[in-house]
Amino acid sequence: LPILFPQQSGLYEYKIFGGLADCPPKLCADVYMDLDFRKQWDQYVKELYEKTYDGEKVIYWEVKYPFPLSNRDYVYIRERREMDVDGRKIWVVLAQSVSVPQCPEKPGIIRVKSYKQSLAIESDGKTGSKVYMYYFDNPGGMIPSWLVNWAAKSGVPAFLKDIQKACLSYSKRT
Repeated sequence: LPILFPQQSGLYEYKIFGGLADCPPKLCADVYMDLDFRKQWDQYVKELYEKTYDGEKVIYWEVKYPFPLSNRDYVYIRERREMDVDGRKIWVVLAQSVSVPQCPEKPGIIRVKSYKQSLAIESDGKTGSKVYMYYFDNPGGMIPSWLVNWAAKSGVPAFLKDIQKACLSYSKRT
């Protein structure tokens, strides 16, 4: 069944449903999209910027990995939309890895070639947000799949806590 299961990586795809108290959906989406601010609150960012190649905005992101593992980098495109679905306002962000010749691999850093993320945020009816996230990446290299899966399982909830803190400090800045 190669068409139904194109990736036999042994890695999980994650679907996360959660809530971010006191983070309205527009603020949450703004924080998520603000790359310069992310450098301040995300301890794993080594390098992060957006450039335009052939008319398309592309993001380069290098992630710090713990010793003895090599850092990983991502080259991806993303898009944000505000949607009205039966009277509900939903912010959607889609991201996917791309190959860009102007952004070659760097020595000593492993390029994550398979990355995909979908994020949907809407009001929880109070002062916060309901969040749905689908996430997959294959970090490559010689990391056992059980370790990758453990890191994602613990890292994704930690990321949601970090973004919640970032939302609170972002609203103080603006």
